[in-house]
Amino acid sequence: MSDDPITAILRLAEFESVLSGGFTAGGDWAVRFPPPDKLKFFAVARGCVVMRIEGESRDIVLGEGDVILLAAPLSFVLASDPDLPARSAYDFEWHGAERLVAFNEGTETLQIGGHVRVHPAYEPMLLAALPPWIYIKGDTPEAATMRWLIDQMVKESAGALPGAGLAQAQLAHLLFVQILRAHMASGDLLPPGWLRAVADPRLAPVLKRVHAEPGRDWRLDDMARLAAMSRTVFAEHFRKVSGSAPLTYLTEWRMRLACQALQRGSVPVATLARDLGYGSESAFSHAFKRVVGVSPARYGLPKGTPLVA
Repeated sequence: MSDDPITAILRLAEFESVLSGGFTAGGDWAVRFPPPDKLKFFAVARGCVVMRIEGESRDIVLGEGDVILLAAPLSFVLASDPDLPARSAYDFEWHGAERLVAFNEGTETLQIGGHVRVHPAYEPMLLAALPPWIYIKGDTPEAATMRWLIDQMVKESAGALPGAGLAQAQLAHLLFVQILRAHMASGDLLPPGWLRAVADPRLAPVLKRVHAEPGRDWRLDDMARLAAMSRTVFAEHFRKVSGSAPLTYLTEWRMRLACQALQRGSVPVATLARDLGYGSESAFSHAFKRVVGVSPARYGLPKGTPLVA
């Protein structure tokens, strides 16, 4: 893999962004949504929306062009005034040609939303690297591209053009990447994890090489040299920024690659062990079971399934 680290991880995670719909509203309104089971994003194309997230002490006022990504499984209210009695999102039919729901007869507000599905093997890695929610204001320099994407999403939803579904998915895909870029450019402190590590100028070259050459016989000295740091300083800095020790990160990265290959069933275990830098199939299997919890032979099988000799 020769991608930059963010592209490499997102490509590996096989994430899928989908424009799931939106709503129009006017006057007084409030709607409560259940905790999402996937990453959710919202963009205000017109008007203003107040968002009240479960457990947060302050509401978020979203203006035109603002975008928010909700990464935590928390219920929330979208409203003109969140103190109003809220209707349940289940009261509305979220289908139709335009996939837009009318909360009432007003149209002063137009909001579109979507979700991001991540490969189950990599979802914990991505969620651990993100804060509970990311809010990008529409008047920031990084939001200019997002504003264009939002406008195009609205046009694709309303136009019923050939290929609209595919175009919407691609636009949602780009919006998700742009949210991550804008958040990293904002200077807000990310929690320890790979996203914070790839944003670190000293660690980014290390991760790029590790991701590109997972089967190399990596040693702490090699990694520290790429970061232009001493072994001790590098190990301490890596743990502080990424949340794990360098060689632990390497092992976990290899096992994620292994999970992907095993799910596809395209590579024999012996070949996988060799390509990921293990001297024997047994050494690889031991590391895999320690990290993943099951042996490579049982990975992906329902619990209790007997192995066929």
